[in-house]
Amino acid sequence: MDQVQDIISNDHALLSKFEEHVQAGEAVEPRDWMPEAYRKHLIRQISQHAHSEVIGMQPEGNWITRAPSLRAKQILLAKIQDEGGHGLYLYSAAETLGITRTEMIEQLHTGKAKYSNIFNYPSLTWADIGAIGWLVDGAAIVNQVSLQRTSYAPYSRAMVRICKEESFHQRQGYEIMAKMMKGTAEQREMAQDAMNRWWWPSLMMFGPHDSDSPHAADAFRWKIKRHTNDELRQKFIDKTVPQAELIGLTVPDPHLKWNDAKGGYDHGEINWEEFKQVINGNGPCNKQRLQHHKQVHDNGAWVREAAEAYKARTNNQSSN
Repeated sequence: MDQVQDIISNDHALLSKFEEHVQAGEAVEPRDWMPEAYRKHLIRQISQHAHSEVIGMQPEGNWITRAPSLRAKQILLAKIQDEGGHGLYLYSAAETLGITRTEMIEQLHTGKAKYSNIFNYPSLTWADIGAIGWLVDGAAIVNQVSLQRTSYAPYSRAMVRICKEESFHQRQGYEIMAKMMKGTAEQREMAQDAMNRWWWPSLMMFGPHDSDSPHAADAFRWKIKRHTNDELRQKFIDKTVPQAELIGLTVPDPHLKWNDAKGGYDHGEINWEEFKQVINGNGPCNKQRLQHHKQVHDNGAWVREAAEAYKARTNNQSSN
C-alpha cells in the first residue's frame, strides 16, 4: 500500500512540475516527462494534421494533367510536393511521441483517425485550385501560425517551415483567382462559383466552438492551443473578405457585415450538421479519398519492403 502511495505521490509531483514548466512558456521535448493524456492528445492532433496534408494532395493532383499552362503545371506540382513534405514533417513529429507511422496509417484506414473536413469536397474546375490555395491554405496558415508557439517542441518546429511554404501556396491560389476575375465572363463566373462552394467549408476547417470539444480545456491548459477556434476563424474572415472585395468576388454570406464595435466582421451561421456529416465519412468525396489512399499505399508496399531489406542488409554488413 505504501508503495502505491509513493507512486501516486511521485506522479503528482511530476505533473505539477510539468504544468509549471508549460505555464512558464517552456517547450516540451520528446525525452521530457509528460502526462499520458498530453501525449495522446498530441498524437491525435498531429497525426490528423499529417493525414490532412497527405489526403489534401488528391483534389489538386486531379488537375496536374489539366493545368492551363506549363507554368501553372510546374507551380501545382511544386505545391503538391510541398504538401507531401508537410505530411512527412508531421508524421515524424508524431513518431517522437512513441507511435509508429504504420500505426498512424492503420488508424486512418480503419476510420479511427480523422482528417480535415475540407478535403472531402470535389475540385470541379481550375478555379477550385485557386480557391483551395487562397481559402483553404489561407485558413491553414491562420491556424498554423498559432501552432508555431504550441508547447510541444517538435510540432512547433515543424510548423515554422510549413507556414513559410503555405504562404506561397496562399499567394498562388489568390493569383489564380485574381487572373480569372480579370478574364472573360465565363472565367469570372467560374471563380465566383468556386468561391461559393469553398467559403463555408473553409470556415468549418477551424472546427466547432471550443465549448463543444471535450479536449479543449486540456489543450489550453497545456498550451497546445493558444487561441480558440472562433478567434482564429474571425481572424481569417477579417483578413480574407477585403482580399475578395479587391478582385471583385462576392463572399456568399448575406449576413456578412462590418461591426465597428468589435473591429471585425459579423457572419452568418455555419452549418455544423454538414460538418459532422463530412467528418463522420458522409461527405461528397470521403470514400473516394480514403479508397485512393489505401490503393496507393498498397501499391507502394514493395518500395517499403525493399527499403527495409536494404536497411537490414546494411546493418548486417556494418556489424560484420
